[in-house]
Amino acid sequence: MIDVVHWFMFALFIGWSTFFLICLFRFWHKRNPKASYEGVRSHISSHLEIGVIIIEAVLLLGFAFPLWGNRVDDWKTVQEMNPTRVRVVGWQFGWTFHYPGADGKFGRRDAHLISDNNPLGIDLTDPNAADDFTSPILKLAVNRPAVLNITSKDVIHNFSLVPMRIQQDAIPGKEIPMWFTPIKTLETFVVCGQLCGEGHANMVGSMEVMGGEEYDTWFKGQTEAALKANTKPAAVASN
Repeated sequence: MIDVVHWFMFALFIGWSTFFLICLFRFWHKRNPKASYEGVRSHISSHLEIGVIIIEAVLLLGFAFPLWGNRVDDWKTVQEMNPTRVRVVGWQFGWTFHYPGADGKFGRRDAHLISDNNPLGIDLTDPNAADDFTSPILKLAVNRPAVLNITSKDVIHNFSLVPMRIQQDAIPGKEIPMWFTPIKTLETFVVCGQLCGEGHANMVGSMEVMGGEEYDTWFKGQTEAALKANTKPAAVASN
C-alpha cells in the first residue's frame, strides 16, 4: 500500500512539474507581451483533478480501510498465535509491566488496594492473581507475537517504542491493546511521547527482546517466585 501511494505521488510530481514547465514556456512574457484576461478555456485540468480524486478515493476506500481493518480487528488470529500478554501501566514518572503468569490470566485489580508493596492494586485473593508478577523491564521473546494492554494510573501518558515505530496513548481508566512481533533481539528504551508533567523527560523505561528459551526460563522463574510470594499474603487476606 505504501509503495502504491509513493508511486502515485511520484506520478503526480512528474505530471504537475511538466505542467508547470509548459506554463512557464507557454506564458513567458516575451511570447505574450499583452496579458490575456480570458484565462484557460480548456477543462482538461479539471478532468485531471477529478481523476486524481477518484484514484485517491479508490486507494483509501478500496485498499487502506480494508487493510487497516484486517490489521487491527483480526483478534481471533492474534489469539491463535498464543501471544505474550503484558499490561503496561504508566505513572508519573515511570512504567510498570504486569505479566499474567503461567495461567495467562490477569488477576483482578482494585484501586483501593494500591500501596507501596502493591503499586498496581492486584487483588491477591483472586486465584488468577496467584502467579501474576511485575517487572520494571519489558521483556519479550523474539519472533513471538506480543499483546500489550496500555493504561495509566494517573494522567495521560504515551507508550512509545521508537525502534519499532509504534506508540499508544496510556489513558487512565482504559486499557488499549497494541500488538506486534519483535523480529530480532535487542535492548532499547521505552519513552513517554506525551507531555505528562515536570518529570516527563525522565520517564524512561527499558525493553529487552531475548531468545525464546532464555525468555521461557526467565518467565518460569518469575512465575514460581510470584506463586511463593503471593500465596501467603492471599491466605492472610482471606482470613
